[in-house]
Amino acid sequence: MRQGFKVLQVAFTYIGTIVGAGFATGQEILHFFTEYGKWASLTIVLSSLLFVWLGTKMMLIAHDTGANSYEDLNAELFGKKAGKWISFFTLFVLIGVNSVILAGAGSVFVENLHLSYQTGLLITLIGTYILLGRGIKAILQLNSIIVPFMLLLSLMILINTIHHPSAFNFIRLEYDRSMFATWLSPLLYTSFNLAMAQAILVPLGSQLKDRNVIKYGGIIGGIGIGCMLMTAHFAISAYMPGIRQFEIPMGSIAFALGAAIQIIYVILIFMEIFSTFVADIYGITLQVRQHIQVSPKLLTLFIMTTCYLVSQFGFSSLLSILYPVYGLLAIVWVFHLIKSPLGSFRSKS
Repeated sequence: MRQGFKVLQVAFTYIGTIVGAGFATGQEILHFFTEYGKWASLTIVLSSLLFVWLGTKMMLIAHDTGANSYEDLNAELFGKKAGKWISFFTLFVLIGVNSVILAGAGSVFVENLHLSYQTGLLITLIGTYILLGRGIKAILQLNSIIVPFMLLLSLMILINTIHHPSAFNFIRLEYDRSMFATWLSPLLYTSFNLAMAQAILVPLGSQLKDRNVIKYGGIIGGIGIGCMLMTAHFAISAYMPGIRQFEIPMGSIAFALGAAIQIIYVILIFMEIFSTFVADIYGITLQVRQHIQVSPKLLTLFIMTTCYLVSQFGFSSLLSILYPVYGLLAIVWVFHLIKSPLGSFRSKS
C-alpha cells in the first residue's frame, strides 16, 4: 500500500510538472497540436509515448548515477565540460520558461478572477518563497492534492464535450501546415517540456530509494499526461476557431459546466501554474548553488525577481516566441537522452 502511494506521488508530480501554464490553460495544446488539424490526435499519441519512455528514463538515470541536479545529469549525457555548458543553456531556458509561467498566473487573475495582473504575480512569488522552505516533500504533497482534481475535471470536460454539436471537430479540422511541420511539432513540444522538467525530475529520481517506484510512477505519469493532452485537444477542437481569442482557452470551456465548476477549474489552473513554478525554482536553486555559495533564501529571491521582470512582457506573446525556439534547441538534449545506455527499465540486480 505504501509503495503504491509513492508510485502515485511520483506520477502526480510528473504530471504536475508538465501541466504548467501553457498546458493547463490550453495554450500549448492549441499551438502544438490542435492547430495541426486532424493529424493532432496521432501526434499526441507520439508525444505521450515519448513522455512515458524518456521521462521515466531521466528519473532512472538520476537514481542510478546519484545526480543531485540537472547539471549532474547533463555531465552524464554530454561529459563534464559540455555538460556544464548545456546546464548554463538549461538555466537560461528555465528562467525564460518560468517567466512565462509566472506571466500565466497573472493572466489567470486578470481574465478569470478580474483582479490585477500584478496581484497574480505577487501571490505566486510569495507563496513560492514560503513553500520552498519545506523542500521536495512539499512539492510531492502539493501535486498529490492538485493533480487528482485536475484529472477529475478533465474527465468532466470530456463528458460535457461529447454532447457538444461540434464534438467530432477533432477528426475533420482543416490545416495548412506541411507534414514535416506537423510531425516536428510533437517532438518540439516533448523535447522542450522534458528539458524543462529535468529541474525537478532529476532531484526526485535521485532521492527515491526504490527503483520500481520511479519506473511505475514515470509510466503512469506519462500516460496521465497523454490522456490530459487528448482530452484538452478534444475539447478545444469543438470550440475552434473562436477559442483562439482567449488567453485561457480551457478556462472559457469550463464555463459550459457552470459558474461553480469554472471557478474551481480556474483555481486549479492557477495551482498547477503555481506547483510547476515552485518545482522549477527549487531545481534552479539546486543547480546554481553548486557554483555560488550564498544563502538559499537570497538566491531564491534573486531568481524569482529575474522571472518577475521578464514576466512583464505578457503571456501569449512570450509563449509563442520562446517555446518553439527552446523546443528546437532541446531536441539535441533529448537525442542524447535517447542514445544514453543509462536508465534501463530493467531492475538492477
